[in-house]
Amino acid sequence: MALNKILLFSFLTIFSACKGQVKTNTPRDLVLSEPGPTVIKNFKAAALAPDFDTTLVSQYIRSIFQDSKGNLWFGTLGEGVVRYDVKTLTYFSNPDGFENNTVYAINEDKSGHMWFGTDQGVYKYDGKTFRQYNQKDGLSHVDITRKGILVDQSGTIWVGTHGGVFRYDPSADSKGEPSFSLFQALPPINVAGIMEDRSGNIWFASSDKGVFRYNPSASLTAGGKTMTNIAEKEALGDNYAGGMAQDKDGNMWFTMKNGICKYDPSAELRAGGKTLTEYTPKDGLGGTEFWGIYIEQSGIIWVTARGSTTRFDPSVPLPNPQAFTVFTPADGLNCCVQSMYQDRAGNMWWGAGQGLYRFDGQRFYQVKQQGPW
Repeated sequence: MALNKILLFSFLTIFSACKGQVKTNTPRDLVLSEPGPTVIKNFKAAALAPDFDTTLVSQYIRSIFQDSKGNLWFGTLGEGVVRYDVKTLTYFSNPDGFENNTVYAINEDKSGHMWFGTDQGVYKYDGKTFRQYNQKDGLSHVDITRKGILVDQSGTIWVGTHGGVFRYDPSADSKGEPSFSLFQALPPINVAGIMEDRSGNIWFASSDKGVFRYNPSASLTAGGKTMTNIAEKEALGDNYAGGMAQDKDGNMWFTMKNGICKYDPSAELRAGGKTLTEYTPKDGLGGTEFWGIYIEQSGIIWVTARGSTTRFDPSVPLPNPQAFTVFTPADGLNCCVQSMYQDRAGNMWWGAGQGLYRFDGQRFYQVKQQGPW
């Protein structure tokens, strides 16, 4: 959904004219050069909070995902999941499938089916109908966490909950049997995220026991260790991990209570190598209570925290304040960022406490139902 040339020209013109003005807490209004998408809803806005801004895509956007067809999906708090396909903005909610209309995680399987995580279990959407999976299907915990659905390279579907990780068995599902089973190799952790690295390892972030790395290929090696826990004893901050990401060099990055941490797996092979490096507000990060981390295709790292969002360029040697750019609500982005995502065209998206946002390279701007997309 790249901005077209006319819209981009208009946007840059406005920015140049306002460059010397005092910053405000209100995102800039952009000129809409063409009609926005058709909005399709199947519920009444009156059911939402009285002060809800009905022009927003949604007030709170918990998750963002782009499917294989190029559609963008936004998981919301109270309005189900929203699909944007350029022509339409479609809201799927009750009676389409979601009991409480809140979606925390989104992913797509190898067959093109969409999977959504809620606090009432998992939903699969085949393009026509929704199928709910909960306790009767083997999910003894139905509260799916943010970034709690992973489809790995082999096609296996992993689901993270507040009481452990479950795996989906399509064969059992086709037979009408319970299709989810608890992944016994992990303790019953409160999962804060699941991801797969480029080597095929599966990483699980917990809210109180650090991170766990599962190496499925190690089970094929005599004496191989399939599960590794990186926690406080290995200096992972306060033994907490929320966000996870992998950079182009293979390093893993985690959020901690007091900042972020880079884990260099190659250092394990070097005598005296330092595997963990911390970055805190003393280095230049903004805010407190660090929540999310996302690495762009360019290598730029975005870190969200209470009160601000930081753009970190790891290619700049530290200490150097130019490595960190801290954005506050005065720069257009509402606080309380809950999701970040880069689409295949390279556009960065943010879901915050006041709707959907994009970034023009210097400031954030709000994307409402009618755009600018």
